[in-house]
Amino acid sequence: MKPHTRPSAARRLTSGLAALVVLGGAAVANRPVIAVAGEAVHTFRVNLQEYKQTHGLWSRLSVPRDFKVNAIHAALLHTGKVLIIAGSGNNRDAFEAESFRTVLYDPRDDEFTEVETPTDMFCAGHTFLPDGKLLVAGGTESYEVLEADVEHAAGVMKIKNESPDGGPRVFPKGTTLRSASGQAYRIRSEVTVPAARKMFHGGKIMVHAGEAEVWADAVAKGDQPVVPSPAQYAIDGLTGLDARNLYGIAEKITREKQEYGGDKTSYEFDPVTERYVRTGDLTDHRWYPTLIGTTGGDVLAVSGLDQFGRILPGRNERYLTAERRWVAAPDLKRYFPTYPGLHLMADGRIFYSGSNSGYGSDTEGRTPGLWNVERNTFKPVPGLRDAPMNETSSSVLLPPAQDQKVMILGGGGVGESEQSTARTDIADLDEKSPRYRPGPDLPKPARYLSAVVLPDDTVLTTGGSSGYRGGVYQGRPRSDLFNAQIYHPKREVFEAVADSTIGRNYHSEAILLPDGRVITLGGDPLYDKTGENAGTFEQRVEIFSPPYLFRGERPEIVSGPAAVDRGQEAYFGTPDADRIASARLVRPSAVTHVTDVDQRSVALSLIRTPYGARVTVPEKAGLVPSGWYMLFLVDDKGVPSVARWVQVR
Repeated sequence: MKPHTRPSAARRLTSGLAALVVLGGAAVANRPVIAVAGEAVHTFRVNLQEYKQTHGLWSRLSVPRDFKVNAIHAALLHTGKVLIIAGSGNNRDAFEAESFRTVLYDPRDDEFTEVETPTDMFCAGHTFLPDGKLLVAGGTESYEVLEADVEHAAGVMKIKNESPDGGPRVFPKGTTLRSASGQAYRIRSEVTVPAARKMFHGGKIMVHAGEAEVWADAVAKGDQPVVPSPAQYAIDGLTGLDARNLYGIAEKITREKQEYGGDKTSYEFDPVTERYVRTGDLTDHRWYPTLIGTTGGDVLAVSGLDQFGRILPGRNERYLTAERRWVAAPDLKRYFPTYPGLHLMADGRIFYSGSNSGYGSDTEGRTPGLWNVERNTFKPVPGLRDAPMNETSSSVLLPPAQDQKVMILGGGGVGESEQSTARTDIADLDEKSPRYRPGPDLPKPARYLSAVVLPDDTVLTTGGSSGYRGGVYQGRPRSDLFNAQIYHPKREVFEAVADSTIGRNYHSEAILLPDGRVITLGGDPLYDKTGENAGTFEQRVEIFSPPYLFRGERPEIVSGPAAVDRGQEAYFGTPDADRIASARLVRPSAVTHVTDVDQRSVALSLIRTPYGARVTVPEKAGLVPSGWYMLFLVDDKGVPSVARWVQVR
């Protein structure tokens, strides 16, 4: 019998479309036939093997109702699970109800579990520690109040104590202070004011007043209690020396907008016990901070808003990992905007890419450069185009990390600007005098773009929007971007892949999974599709399978050590040794606000053997920070294995 020839792609497409149109019409009889046919064409096309081999495939993840959360932060743990932190999830009602949430997702069986969340980690900072725990510090102590909603004038009251005797003084919540005109103001929380200190100066004893700050709200509504300039306030109920030594001072009391206030709690999330463990508190309250590890294993907390919504003026601090406590770092005073994009380089310096999330000065601290955290020196890196549009941009250490190249992608104007840029620029930080040079433009101007390092030395870029929080852009009410593309560093080109089906903008994340797929979460649009009503947080989850997953059988890692030292060789067994072309250690992501200081892909030297591969881990801690990594073996077609977890010491 003569064998049947395989139908041509065109014939298969025509037959498949006919069947899909009929089925679609039967299932959705009340919808226009043209719309159903269009969807059928798209569904058939994106599922063709030839298409998936070049464009990949997006799929929706079914999330049980009880586990749908507002994903503000996400991190891949060395157990293979994804930690999804919402905290209050940018929801005032949840904050006031103290309803804070964290969910764990296991991509191996699509199972979800709830994790008890002790405080509001919404807009905290985080990074992985050498033992694989996730350090989470800061968060939200108070929500913003828009100017239109401020009924009672308020301000930061500095309570002063000029008496060195009697120890600290405690004032309970609701304590009343009065202005010279008799207006009354009550403090929002209990405050402890230290005693004054006696100091010797020039042979004389001087007294330095103790002080503490607290929010104070006018008792009366309206503008009458507004005090626009610095003034002193008396504390009700005090008499004699107390009335003279204890008083309040406020720079201003107004009905202006009140920004989010930062928290100072700090935790280590343990992937094994799956719970948060309290550490010592931060020395400063921080909202929107960046946390980044150093070569010695300690962590720096950089920038953020304090408990009164003020940008911290360069006060950074250090987490002593071995002691599980934070200490001030006055020797590292340096100003950055909130959520600065920081990358640890091979020589131990930290590169500030210029990416940030916007709070703070629109000029100070915005210059990219290399920060020497041993000497607190800063070497600017010039050449960045569209420098005023770095807010909500993203930056990534391009693979392999040995190349020491950082790319900045997209971004927008200061504040709620409708402007955005398609610019990418690349800095080669191995150069003696590094500077940014132009990279290829993105297909469209983009804020909030996720950039994910893949094991084949490429970078997936996905999501984002052209307008602020997915809103107005060039006359359109919504501006979410659905195009995705893969950047090839060696050729310096973007190649289009399949479009996503869910918009991702502010508060969105994308993370590489151990099986080589990419999970995308979150999205917090300012408006709905009409542009007239408030937006709804995007709780649907989508997963992208890159083209390399459709190009043949994957290599397999069947054996190998669970830990390896820097500078040492390790052997990993594989039945596919003859086709292994490269080995990569990919550090897992911990991302929020498209800021991810952790992800990097490190090339390993490779020697094939008949039944495995010998790899050598580089020696520099700045190149390969201590911690857990995904080891991928990649074949000669660019197809990666499923990762094997390895701890680098």
